[in-house]
Amino acid sequence: MPRFAANLSFLYPEVPLLERIAKAAADGFGAVEYVSPYELDKAVLAEALDRAGVVQALFNLPAGDWAAGERGIACLPDRVEEFRRGVDTAIDYARALDCPTVNCLAGIAPGNADPARLDRVLADNLAYAAPRLAEAGIALVFEPINRRDIPGYHLATTDHAEKIMEMAGVENLKIQYDFYHMQVTQGDLIPTFERLFARIGHVQIADNPGRNEPGTGEINYDFIFSTLDRLGYAGWVGCEYKPRTTTTDGLGWMAPYLQEN
Repeated sequence: MPRFAANLSFLYPEVPLLERIAKAAADGFGAVEYVSPYELDKAVLAEALDRAGVVQALFNLPAGDWAAGERGIACLPDRVEEFRRGVDTAIDYARALDCPTVNCLAGIAPGNADPARLDRVLADNLAYAAPRLAEAGIALVFEPINRRDIPGYHLATTDHAEKIMEMAGVENLKIQYDFYHMQVTQGDLIPTFERLFARIGHVQIADNPGRNEPGTGEINYDFIFSTLDRLGYAGWVGCEYKPRTTTTDGLGWMAPYLQEN
């Protein structure tokens, strides 16, 4: 059965990040993930994870100035050196937190930018990062994101992600497949997931519309979870959704799967 990771950038917003780790553990999550660990001391985070008895499933490479609206820098031609420094920072944190996977956000395309040039920069950055992360025992994924939630985001489809993978030409690189983003952008969720299964390194979920809990919208998550089992997906399923009320009160959808584990 699926193993669920609480995305703490979305869940338990009423308390600070360190307290969210303990709340996730109390609610039955076996792992946590979030946008960025870099604002906190890595030793403090590691202690909180150990105390709660959960593992760190994923976080992102440094993604620029999040508060100012940046959503990654990997496709930006004038940020290459910053991206490369961020790879070192991510390795440092991933080692401290025993995190097996990091995600790369491509970023928002600058106005009037040449898409082909942005593709080349993104592919080259991924080709730089992948072997360095592999040397540290860390997997690299990158994520297509719908342009309704992030207007102008450079990488929105799995077809585009496949193209970038071919351009990068490295082994330690897979797709982060977020069923919510893919439903908004392209639909055809299960056939696409099955076709790309060998190229998928991490999964995230939310329902649509609203980006709320599974079971609140149009996506058949019972079918999706059974498909993950059938295909033998052994990774974490990141719960990156907006709770309709409180996180804990909205976890009825997860209870049957916790009982089976």
